[in-house]
Amino acid sequence: MLVSKVLNNNVIIADDPHYGEVVVIGKGIGFGRGERDPIDSEAAEKMFILRSRREQEQYKQLLPQVDEKLIEVMNEAIQTIGNRIASPLNEHIHVALTDHIAFALKRMEKGITFQNPFLYETKEIYPEEYELAEYVVNLIEDRLGTSLGPDEVGFVALHIHSAITNRPIGEVRGHSELIADLVDLIAQNLEGGLDRTTLDYSRLLTHLRFAIERICRGEEVRATDRLAELLAREYPEMYSLAWKLMKVMEKRLGLPVYKAEASYLTVHLQRLADKDAV
Repeated sequence: MLVSKVLNNNVIIADDPHYGEVVVIGKGIGFGRGERDPIDSEAAEKMFILRSRREQEQYKQLLPQVDEKLIEVMNEAIQTIGNRIASPLNEHIHVALTDHIAFALKRMEKGITFQNPFLYETKEIYPEEYELAEYVVNLIEDRLGTSLGPDEVGFVALHIHSAITNRPIGEVRGHSELIADLVDLIAQNLEGGLDRTTLDYSRLLTHLRFAIERICRGEEVRATDRLAELLAREYPEMYSLAWKLMKVMEKRLGLPVYKAEASYLTVHLQRLADKDAV
């Protein structure tokens, strides 16, 4: 690759023989380099290359608005995330997560904080992403001296999950909000509220996550009518609540929910109700 333009010490535009113009990101990659300088291929393998034209343009627009120290920290963080997971990251994380953190830091400077209403659910549903998000937030505090707080860990975790799964951040956030709202509805219908520290609660969250993903894929689950009749007769309140949850999912997702979901939801809900009754 040959240097086309140095954007800052950590980002350059280069001409790649296979991909054409690319944005190359790496600590110190632009320091002391000039136009048409070659970049050693072995060194380039340690850098992240934005090949998507759309991501390139968005990243170029973002750079002048973000402190170079933050760019360096985010590049290091994203590279570490990429090294720790088994699947490749969607390139958009460089734009989306860097922009999100930059805005969060500006909010902190002005004393504006956002409460994360689905923090606990995010931690339970996406434990690997949450752990990586804690690393990112701790790295920012260590390098830049600003603590973003635990609520921000949850938001960062959703960005990481979005990049891992190649799903838009809006969709990921929407599903997390939906799960949080479903949990609130469940808590309202259980005497004494909902104990969020139990294994049964973690199982419920996992079930809701995969139920939503199944619905989005149009994947049918099966359960016998006999089982549904038995559950409706034995646990009428939880069976009715399961249908309420399904109607909420249908409305929010704009997709049909197969009736068999009611049986599986009822089992999870009844476990929680039994614990609540003890």
